[in-house]
Amino acid sequence: MPNRGDRGGSRTRAHIAEVATGLFLERGFDNVTIVEVAAAAGVSKVTVFSHFDRKEDLLLDRLPDVVEIARTAVRERPDDVGVVEAVRRTLLALADERHGLSVLEEGIDEFLRIVGEAPTLIARLRVFEHEVEAALAEELESDTRFTGDAALLAALLVAAYRVVAVATVRRRLAGDDLAAIATAHQERVNRAFDAIEHGI
Repeated sequence: MPNRGDRGGSRTRAHIAEVATGLFLERGFDNVTIVEVAAAAGVSKVTVFSHFDRKEDLLLDRLPDVVEIARTAVRERPDDVGVVEAVRRTLLALADERHGLSVLEEGIDEFLRIVGEAPTLIARLRVFEHEVEAALAEELESDTRFTGDAALLAALLVAAYRVVAVATVRRRLAGDDLAAIATAHQERVNRAFDAIEHGI
């Protein structure tokens, strides 16, 4: 079984995800099997499952990055910056970069449409929200600078960004101007995090 942490394993994982995404975009998520992905990628079905736990993760392969980004925002914040502000700054920076995780990246409209049309992908995203929430809570609990309710704050941060991201995706799928969407996205991030910081 390939080591997911080694360079070759990372290349194989990225290759499989790229091939799978192309097939999903071409034929729809539910119309492509793992066997077909493996054949197109030139690997075995066993190899696919050594890198991805479930079919949904082939398309949502960047989700694990979210956990590390969230943990890093908390762990590496300056001593004079609170958790809410640190996460806010990270999300705004992702938006400025038009990073894929901000759902502001160019050319991902069809990807977003496929996700929105597949109940299993939506369900996977909901499960992942809980995974991010748990990771954030764990990071906060181990942070000696934080003295609040780790589980509550983690839940509020994840819920706030879900509201922002969903609104952004809806506008993208409606065909709105991307520059206007990006501006509204950042404004929503600020409003949401102000609400957490200062109360609704």
